[in-house]
Amino acid sequence: MKLSIITTVALLAAGPVAGTALAQSAAATQTRPSDEQLNAEIATKIANHGTLKADAVKVSVKNGVVTLSGMVGRDADKATAEQLARVDGVVRVENNLKSREKATDAVKGTAGTVADKTKAGAEKTVEVTKTGAEKTVDASKKVAGKTKEVFSKSGEKITDGWITSRIKTKYMADDTLQASSINVDTVNHVVTLKGAVPTEAARLKAMDLAKDVEGVDRVVDALKVTGK
Repeated sequence: MKLSIITTVALLAAGPVAGTALAQSAAATQTRPSDEQLNAEIATKIANHGTLKADAVKVSVKNGVVTLSGMVGRDADKATAEQLARVDGVVRVENNLKSREKATDAVKGTAGTVADKTKAGAEKTVEVTKTGAEKTVDASKKVAGKTKEVFSKSGEKITDGWITSRIKTKYMADDTLQASSINVDTVNHVVTLKGAVPTEAARLKAMDLAKDVEGVDRVVDALKVTGK
């Protein structure tokens, strides 16, 4: 019996305290702004801010948790937007904003890299051009040297036809070869002698006369000694 009386007295004593706590909780729930109200308040503060109003900052609120997303001009603007979002009734702020500042720095860095590569490419082009020019000069010198060699002492240009003509002229003027029938063929300054000669002495004479002509590099002997 005594235990029941004590329990009853305790519940009666605690009743006003519990009722007060419930009343305060209900009041707090009633005074906290709704998600829509928080959204409107934060969006207005951001839009009226001198730095942030030109940026696309998206505000969303769910159960008192604010999420910021979008793009701002600088890293410092991210912190500013978060500070503006911490109004009464906000439980937490999720800051997912991105800054253009890092992107700009990356572009500048890329531009510097491109400039360096362009400079390096230009230097390589100069080197290649210089090397090409040097090769052209060397080639010109070699061609010039060969050009001097294809002119005779009398100033005539030495060609395969010119060599063939000179050899035949010499053969016609030589008594030893008057009874010979020799075909002279010249290709790239190489002379080939074909046909028939009466004696071995005539063959040797034909070879010597052909070798003595300017511009002849080599004489190929295809002559036959007929003995006539």
